[in-house]
Amino acid sequence: MDELRQACAAVAARARSVTVRTDAIPDYAATLSTAVAATRPDPQPRPATAAEREAGAAYWLTMDAINFGSGWFPTLRKRDGLSGYNTIAAALQDQFDHHGGWSAAQLTELDAATLGPLLGQDPEHELMALYAASLRDLGQRVSAEHRGSFADVIDSAGGSAVALARRLGGWPSFSDLSRYDELEIPFLKRAQIAPADLARAGAADFSDLNRLTMFADNLVPHVLRLDGILAFSPDLVARIDREELIAHGSPEEVEIRACALHAVELLVAAMPADGVSAAAVDQFLWQRGQQPRYKASPRHRSRCTAY
Repeated sequence: MDELRQACAAVAARARSVTVRTDAIPDYAATLSTAVAATRPDPQPRPATAAEREAGAAYWLTMDAINFGSGWFPTLRKRDGLSGYNTIAAALQDQFDHHGGWSAAQLTELDAATLGPLLGQDPEHELMALYAASLRDLGQRVSAEHRGSFADVIDSAGGSAVALARRLGGWPSFSDLSRYDELEIPFLKRAQIAPADLARAGAADFSDLNRLTMFADNLVPHVLRLDGILAFSPDLVARIDREELIAHGSPEEVEIRACALHAVELLVAAMPADGVSAAAVDQFLWQRGQQPRYKASPRHRSRCTAY
């Protein structure tokens, strides 16, 4: 992921609407270091059987294939007390718990009319068609390239989280590439979070999880802005406060994601705790973003399949 880190550093150096407050990095890193190290969850025990591992791999690859839509979340039917993401995740967990999930072949047949009610949503909602298209692609790839085995997708990476992220990132269901001037920025948000989720679930064992970057979305940048690590231009803040959609791929949107990723890299470099990774910092800040202080203020919203 070094090319992603370099591209984000280059964006941060020339960004016009977002600034990384490098002067605030040392103190913020000091406050985060111990907390991040203390709250990193222990990986779950490895599944006892091949069937259990296959089920875990199927769940997380399916979940991360539709781990997007934050720009539409305000328009979803939410379960009581749950966010948009957690509403979709809970519905998918119910599907797996009660019906065993979908095989790769079954995924290839899904459409919005079937998927919408299963997720508790209007099948005519735009997001349901996007979810169905992503799941069909996942099913086609697993069927054609991995003999229908979700665990084989993991095994094909040879124990490398980066290799798995790159492989998934080449599939339409996980694609996430932005451009900024002459730069290509392969954020690969969902393709990177998949190996992290699989490792936490005990379905995979990777030797290079620390090489993953932050999973560039719209919540961690929001937390970093409110915590004083990122500064947005007054115009951009006003647009976000008006809850105006920020176009995916626009300079402002790319700067938000790239500067947040670069800031997390600077934070990791400044942290004294051993073994703290960008992925661990991302998870900590994402959880912090669930607090009322951060929920009370609008974050940027983009309607896209990246996050």
